[in-house]
Amino acid sequence: MDDLYEYAKSPDVGPNAGWTPHFSRDESLSALRSFIEDDDRWAIVLKDNGKVIGAIRLYPDENRGKFSEKKSARLINYVLSPDFWGKGYMTEAVKRVIRYALEETNTELLTAFHTPESIRSKRVIEKCGFEYEYTIEQGYQNYDGRLLDSVCYSILRRRDN
Repeated sequence: MDDLYEYAKSPDVGPNAGWTPHFSRDESLSALRSFIEDDDRWAIVLKDNGKVIGAIRLYPDENRGKFSEKKSARLINYVLSPDFWGKGYMTEAVKRVIRYALEETNTELLTAFHTPESIRSKRVIEKCGFEYEYTIEQGYQNYDGRLLDSVCYSILRRRDN
């Protein structure tokens, strides 16, 4: 829980992910409890010492599943401690979750979003093979009520013929 609080209190983490920085360990503990209940959310952990440095999540993409023939559409989102930005950890984690989603579940379409200001997220998304689809102007309401543009990318499960 302390590792989560350490990065979740950063003003560079929560706002980029769409949530308010944590103000207390109790707030992080509450978030951790909700993580435990979610089967498709994982901690990103350093192999050498077990330190939790981030999280990654898959969840149903209700809009894409509703308006597309791809009924098993899912979104991926992630967060990483600023101490570990630019070291390849998130790219490695996202690639593994993509493999899981497309090879081990019934996911047919995987989407990822970022705001135009989030260049680091954009780089991870592109390195992982997502393809740009569109930008929704003011398509995302941040935790503080601001409307932000939302840049959408996707990966489609390829079927062998």
